[in-house]
Amino acid sequence: MHLHRLLSLALLCICACVTTAFSADFVNVKSFTDRGIMMYGDTSQGGPPFAKDPSVVKFNGRYLMYYSVPTFGGMQGWRIGVAASKDLLIWEKLTTLEPAHPSEVNGFCAPGAIVLGGKVHLFYQTYGNREKDAICHAWSDDGVTFTREPTNPIFHPHGDWTCGRAIDAEVIPDGDRLLLYFASRDPGYKIQLVGVASAPMNSDWARDKWTQLADRTILKPELAWEQECLEAPTLVRRGRSLYMFYAGAYNNMPQQIGCAVSTDAVNWKRVSETPLLAVGQPDSWNSSESGHPGVFTDTDGQTYLFYQGNADKGKSWFLSKVKIGWKDGVPFVE
Repeated sequence: MHLHRLLSLALLCICACVTTAFSADFVNVKSFTDRGIMMYGDTSQGGPPFAKDPSVVKFNGRYLMYYSVPTFGGMQGWRIGVAASKDLLIWEKLTTLEPAHPSEVNGFCAPGAIVLGGKVHLFYQTYGNREKDAICHAWSDDGVTFTREPTNPIFHPHGDWTCGRAIDAEVIPDGDRLLLYFASRDPGYKIQLVGVASAPMNSDWARDKWTQLADRTILKPELAWEQECLEAPTLVRRGRSLYMFYAGAYNNMPQQIGCAVSTDAVNWKRVSETPLLAVGQPDSWNSSESGHPGVFTDTDGQTYLFYQGNADKGKSWFLSKVKIGWKDGVPFVE
């Protein structure tokens, strides 16, 4: 590694120590937040800041962010962290969700949060089970303490296009149904793909309520920068169209963020052949990747795209965001 990159990483670590945080469990990097740039990390492991897979909602007058954090041995023992903010800039960690169902014993992560019926609902994945990883559901009256769905896991895909794994859940209402988007892998466990299922909107979204909508992947890696992976679908509705922001390529390959559009929830067309949000320039905080997006529309209509990044090939992970603008039905980074 070049000396200038080492110095840059050292500076980032130093800045992370000078924060507005009140706990050893998290950091807000002051050199970024002073410039109006969100830069959050979870330090509950005792090592470098490490937070992935952000998902944000507004609930009871504050913003809540759910994200993945490991608890031991690096990329193992995954849990879900919860942080709160008043301004989408400075975040305070509230808690880490611990296993509360047999399906979570090996780990659980990659939360997709949504407010429905006056509750925060989390759709998330099990971890550590390879082809048997699947989607789970939990809900909360306060956004912090969650009740698990007794039939967890509620969904995994089927068909000759998939190995049966489901991760990176995201749901969005669509008329009288709730759409569930997820990532899977091909039968050879090499190519990451996106699929979709649905359940009646007025149901309890238990295991027996979900129907896979296509016996195929609805979006797979095709562009050079997407390499062998499409994952982390996150969605927003604009008029009659659904827009899916997604991560292309595996972590640090580098992973970058693209976007596709659909009018029927199943058939998708990319809005561009280039990433919407690309990897950062050399020596930037996200020079290894800009990945795993989480889209959020605030009450004033402003769209934000939260995402993960790092500059050291995954030894640390920070969460940040950008504003998304819209022109002629196409999103752009403001």
